[in-house]
Amino acid sequence: MAPESGTLATTQAAQHTPSTPRIDAHLHLWDLSAGGYGWLERAEPELQRSFLPAEAAQQLEAAGIDGAVLVQAEDSLRDTGYLLTVAARHSFVRGVVGWIQLDVPAAAAEQLAAWSQDPALVGVRHLIHDDPRPDFLQLPAVRDSLSLVAEAGFAFDIPDAFPGHLDQAAELAAALPGLRIVVDHLGKPPRGAGTEPEARWERQLRQAAELPNVTAKVSGLRTPGAGYTTAQLHRTWEIALDAFGPERLLYGGDWPVSGPDRYGETLNVIEALAAELSPAENAAVMGGNAARIYRLPAAEIRRESVNENESRQP
Repeated sequence: MAPESGTLATTQAAQHTPSTPRIDAHLHLWDLSAGGYGWLERAEPELQRSFLPAEAAQQLEAAGIDGAVLVQAEDSLRDTGYLLTVAARHSFVRGVVGWIQLDVPAAAAEQLAAWSQDPALVGVRHLIHDDPRPDFLQLPAVRDSLSLVAEAGFAFDIPDAFPGHLDQAAELAAALPGLRIVVDHLGKPPRGAGTEPEARWERQLRQAAELPNVTAKVSGLRTPGAGYTTAQLHRTWEIALDAFGPERLLYGGDWPVSGPDRYGETLNVIEALAAELSPAENAAVMGGNAARIYRLPAAEIRRESVNENESRQP
């Protein structure tokens, strides 16, 4: 039986292994003065404002989360630069998944060379679900750029993959075995949409999981009309766990998209699902895997980097 979602404090106390930091692998920040974020026009009103580091740090601290990976929210160098600036000033940021122009390999190479100088950059992402090209991941230019991403040692996140791109993840992983692929939000399962789409999502997710260089985030699972409780998510969790195993799943809060005031509730449900794992497996899902897959610098190194940066501020 799935554990109930009202066991946050107990679960955190029992499963938090001090030697393994608890890391949120998927957290967003945006400053409306630093980017356009056109998708916000279609978003819930509560998201149509800036979400800045101080608010995020407060949410993480209250939930007992030690650090987070910031994930881009706009396909622009401006947004990536903003996130890297935040990372340089705030030690709770353990890494940044930014953006480069994947459809122009020469530009991607130049941008990778520049961003590679910043130790906070750990991965790249493109908002493929907002791109009008349904074959974006299959474009020869994009494949060439992703080869450069792999050579540079960065991970590649695929957002909101189902129904448009999840079936391409396995093909991409097979074509570029050196590329570490992270499927965000378990590919966006169509919970409550009916048997056929749910079965298609499961089949595509399992096909992607057959490739050893593919991992997935247990994040972004709020689906309008489907409910968000431990019981309602348990089947989705079981599929993901069976497909990837606990060594290739990462916890992500997807704040603030998951709800600016619902971080604890979001964490509560995923913690309750992960409570059925062994302590070591739980620690891996709730932080250890993020550190390994994204090759995050140790917390001590990040703090030293931030302190050094702060000492140089005018």
